[in-house]
Formats: sequence, structure tokens, C-alpha cells
Amino acid sequence: MAEDPNLKGLYPFLHGKKQDPVAMNSALIESVRQKAANHHDVIDAFFAKNGQAVVDAAGALADVYRRNGRLYTMGNGGSRCDAAHVAVEFLHPVTAGRPALTAVDLSADSTMLTAVANDVGYQHVFVRQVIAQARRGDGLIGLSTSGNSNNLVQAFIKAKEMGVVTIGMAGMSGGEMAKMGLDHCLVVETDSIHRVQEVHVTIYHILWDLVHTLLADDRGSLSAPDFR
Repeated sequence: MAEDPNLKGLYPFLHGKKQDPVAMNSALIESVRQKAANHHDVIDAFFAKNGQAVVDAAGALADVYRRNGRLYTMGNGGSRCDAAHVAVEFLHPVTAGRPALTAVDLSADSTMLTAVANDVGYQHVFVRQVIAQARRGDGLIGLSTSGNSNNLVQAFIKAKEMGVVTIGMAGMSGGEMAKMGLDHCLVVETDSIHRVQEVHVTIYHILWDLVHTLLADDRGSLSAPDFR
């Protein structure tokens, strides 16, 4: 089969040649510009379409805390890092005057995760913890760039049966999470995993802020919102 001549231009190092440093630097700068522009396009499109959905999810989380409930979070891989980030935001608020709120990262206990995964399968690592720890009226946030993570889906199914408030953050078309009737499902409609994760970070930072704003209003101590 004849070699595609275009590949030599794209990957000269495969043919014993090096990129021209000036041309490479120019291409990298353009790549940075395009990725930053795409980030802004995706995030603007999401919030233009889903602003009310984010407010509704924040209201549901505020209700969880009004009932003295707990928030649980879950995710895999990079989304596992986001799940941990969500939990620590609520547990350790960085803004003065905002109280700590109970939040539990279900991926934090490596002994539990490996025991369940080894004994009964990785699809059970979150649902076992939901059964053991969650109660009616608590909240569960699950993050998945595809929306198809089976261990999240299984945990959400059980959580719905138990009366736990379910909030999904997904990407692409939303996958199974968008089909299963979660109380709230926030879908970032892009095929770029990186853009999905970047928007997820913005979503849960805003959720955190809105929840505290709503709870402060209950306490009668609401000041002007900080929009930074």
C-alpha cells in the first residue's frame, strides 16, 4: 500500500526528520488558541441552555442540607478526582462565613473499593456503599464524561429506590445517565473529554456557591452574592 504523503508532514519524526522549531512553535501557539476558544464556546453553550437546570440542582442540594442530609459523590478516573473535589468543597468551604456541610467521597476508601471489586466486581463498588450509608433524603452526585459508567448507573438505580436525590454530570449525549430518569442530569454536549471535565468543574463550583447562597437566605444572613 502506498504511503500517504500527508503523514510525512504531520509526523516527520516517523521518517527520520525533525520539525522546524519555528513552525512547531507557531503551530503550538495556534493549538493553544483553538483549545481556549473551544473551551469558551462549550462552556457558554452549556450555561446558555442549562442555566435553570443548574439552579434547580442547587435547590435540590440545598433541600438535602435543610433536612440535615448528607451528600455523597462518586466517579472514575479523572471524574473520581472531580468527585473528591466536590466533596472537599462542601466539607472545607474556602469562602469566609460559609459553614462546612457534610459530603462523603465514595471513592476515598481504597480498602472498600478493592475488597468489593475483588469479591463481587467493580460495578458494585459504589452501590454497596450507597446501601450501607445513604438514607432517604440524602443526595448523590455522580460524574462521568460518557454517562455510561456502569458502577455509577448501578448506584443511581439503588439510590432512586431509596429516595436519595440523584444528580448526574455527564458529557457527549449523556449516555445511560441521561436515560434513567435521574432527578437532575447536567449534560455537557461535546465529544471532547477535556472540555467535558472543564465544564464539570465550573458546574460544581457554581452549585457549591448557589447552595450556600440559598442556605444563607434561610438563615436571614444573605448578603450580596459574590459573582467572582
